[in-house]
Amino acid sequence: MLTYPPFWVHKEVESVLTLFTKEQVHEEAVYHANSRPFALNLTTDGENMTNPSTETIVDIPRIFNIMESAHRIHNPFTPEKLASLGAALRLQSESRILDLGCGSGEMLCTWARDYGIGGVGVDMSPLFVEQAKARARELNVTDRVTFIHKDASGYVSDERVDVAACVGATWIGGGVEGSVKLLAKSLRAGGLILIGEPYWIQLPTEDIAQGCRAESVSDFLLLPDLIASFGKLDCDVVEMVLADQDSWDRYEATKWLTMRRWLEANPADAFAKEVRSELTSAPERYAKYAREYLGWGVFALMPR
Repeated sequence: MLTYPPFWVHKEVESVLTLFTKEQVHEEAVYHANSRPFALNLTTDGENMTNPSTETIVDIPRIFNIMESAHRIHNPFTPEKLASLGAALRLQSESRILDLGCGSGEMLCTWARDYGIGGVGVDMSPLFVEQAKARARELNVTDRVTFIHKDASGYVSDERVDVAACVGATWIGGGVEGSVKLLAKSLRAGGLILIGEPYWIQLPTEDIAQGCRAESVSDFLLLPDLIASFGKLDCDVVEMVLADQDSWDRYEATKWLTMRRWLEANPADAFAKEVRSELTSAPERYAKYAREYLGWGVFALMPR
């Protein structure tokens, strides 16, 4: 699970492209101010793409690797919310779950521990995938869950699963509709699709929508309209767990201390200016706009 959909990449962040070795990529990712995933060709000595013996490393925008490096859950959910979701789904031991855009793997790892499920998580951040593997070792569930570093767009499981999830990363399917169709390709008959998606708590003006990092008001729906949209995809909504202001605060405010600590440790980094700009503006912007207008939830669907 993760929260770096296109709307969250702010236009004012300038493009910075830095070449890293494979080892450095695991510490910090390469950033490019493009809302879509990108691939960077690297040699083992960090030289540029002109060398034909290169390796392609796919990653997310660097700002997210910095801001969310201390997050276990890359969405506005607390551990309690994530546990509530697992309980609501009535998970059975040995159920199989596919999590596209799994982030640091907290959903799969804790559900493997608590319910005995197994599954596969796919994410394009090398940093987050390494964190997910470490979390699996910490919770002693490495025999149950597997994490793959890969762009999840178009990923289909080799075996049908009981739960197919895209929690906060529906850009991988070009939106909700495309993500539901993608997940359905991996789902067994009678299985559940999980979609994590923002919605408007109240309809904003265009200026407020942009303050929430949306391109326009039309980027998101009001909650009743979002739920109705699932029906238009021929799916029943059978459960939902919504973020609240406290879980939003934990998700957003945790970034601020992480950015400040990163700036203190990396004052000469070429990306420090962008991180400083984000830290300076983010708290006020969040309190003024997103906290009052932007909701988020996970919706459990069953195809009709």
